[in-house]
Amino acid sequence: EAGGPGRRGERERGEEGPAERGPGAAFHMFVLMEELLDKLKLLSYEEEALRRHNMRPLSRHYFALPTNPGEQFFMFCTLAAWLITKAGRPFEQPQEYDDPNAVISNVLSELRSF
Repeated sequence: EAGGPGRRGERERGEEGPAERGPGAAFHMFVLMEELLDKLKLLSYEEEALRRHNMRPLSRHYFALPTNPGEQFFMFCTLAAWLITKAGRPFEQPQEYDDPNAVISNVLSELRSF
């Protein structure tokens, strides 16, 4: 029976490999990062978030490639705190040497309260 169980190469539901998702699947994270950057620019993140913390603008693939996990994590936390504040909720800006688990817990807790 065509399409039935037992086909050669069949995988369990949710276990698609790169070939099953298509040739562009490996580049999807780069597309998402570019879309994220466009949205941040629309919100004036460079003027409102980066200048305030004396940080440089993100490259178009900043979060798509693991280059410096500590720096990338801090940038993520800075942007998350800024976005939460921009949404009208008071949120304390994390510091670079804060406990990462505590910072993520605070971010997730605030997001759940939305």
